[in-house]
Amino acid sequence: MAKWTAADLPGMTGRTVLITGAGSGIGLVTARELGRVGARVVLGVRSTVKGRRAVAGLPGDFDVRCLDVADLGSVRSFAQAWTGDLDVLINNAGVMDVPAARTADGFDVQTATNYTGPFVLTNLLLPHLTDRVVSVTSQLHRQSRLDVDDFDWRSRRYHPMNAYRDSKLALVLFSLELQRRLTASGSPVRSVLAHPGIARTSLAAHSSANVINRFAFLLNDPEHGALPTLYAATQDVPGNACVGPDGFGSIKGHPTVRRPGRAGLDETKARQLWLATSALTGTGR
Repeated sequence: MAKWTAADLPGMTGRTVLITGAGSGIGLVTARELGRVGARVVLGVRSTVKGRRAVAGLPGDFDVRCLDVADLGSVRSFAQAWTGDLDVLINNAGVMDVPAARTADGFDVQTATNYTGPFVLTNLLLPHLTDRVVSVTSQLHRQSRLDVDDFDWRSRRYHPMNAYRDSKLALVLFSLELQRRLTASGSPVRSVLAHPGIARTSLAAHSSANVINRFAFLLNDPEHGALPTLYAATQDVPGNACVGPDGFGSIKGHPTVRRPGRAGLDETKARQLWLATSALTGTGR
C-alpha cells in the first residue's frame, strides 16, 4: 500500500485554514503545503515580521496576523477580529521544557501556550468553524500524571518536562471532550489530534531533551513531521482520531490513524479538566 505524502493532498481552493505558531518548523511546512494546494492560510504568529518573511515568495494566499496563544488578551482580540467562515483550525503553537514563568494573566507559560490558549482560542472561534479542529499533541502525553485540580502548576513544585507532558495530555483530553460536546450539539465539526512522532525541530533546542536530535537518522525531519497534521486536516478521519507516524513506536514514518494513550481516553477526566479550565479562563461554559 502506497505511503501517504504531501503529494496526495486534495485541492483546498476556497477553504480557509488558521495555523498557530506557523512561522517556523512543522507549522511552516504545514502552511506551505496547504497554501500550495490552494487554501487561504492564516498564520497566527507572535512576530508578523518573521511570519511574513517565512512565507515570502511561497506560492499561495497567506495572511499573517499577530497572535500569542499564551496571552489571553491577544487570543481574545484575535478571535473578536475574525470574520467569515473558518474551515480548519490547527492548534500547532507550542513550547517545550521551559523554565517556570507566569503570563500577564497569571498562567503558567508552558501550560498557557500548549493548552490553555488553544482551549480559549478554539472555543471563541467555534461559531466560525465549518469543518474541524486539529490539535497537535505529543507522544509524551502517555507519560503524563496530570493533576486536574492543579493543571496550571499553582500548588505543585514546577517541573519543566512534567509540565510539558501534562500540557500535551490536557490537549488530548480537550479534544475528547470537545468532540463529545460537538456531537451532543449536532455539530458537523470534528475535533482530531495529530502528533509528529519525534521530529528534528527547534522546539527542544534549549532543552536537555535536545540530545535526541543527535540521532537524526532515527527521527522524522520537519517535512515528514508535518504529514500527520496535514493528513488530520484534510482526510476523512473520524472525530477524535489521533494521527501519527506509522513506524515503530510511532516515532517516524508516514501518517496513519492511531489511538492516544489510555489516559487520553478518560471521559470523566476530560469533563473535569474542561470545567476546571473553563472556571479558570471564563471561557467554554
